[in-house]
Amino acid sequence: MSPPLRSSALFAVPTHWSPEQALAVLEGLQAVRAAVWAVYGQQAQQAWRDQLVPDHGPPDFDPDLPF
Repeated sequence: MSPPLRSSALFAVPTHWSPEQALAVLEGLQAVRAAVWAVYGQQAQQAWRDQLVPDHGPPDFDPDLPF
């Protein structure tokens, strides 16, 4: 029987890892993050900005309308 998995949104993390194994995974993820950032950092920042900007302008303002 397999050890249980802890579900986190879209990915299940094994609960049987030693602290050293968990640290190795975290260090590996950090290395991947740094490598991706070195290649795509500026484009990723721009994509994030583009997601934050609404596709349309502010609504029309009518001073005669109540709140």
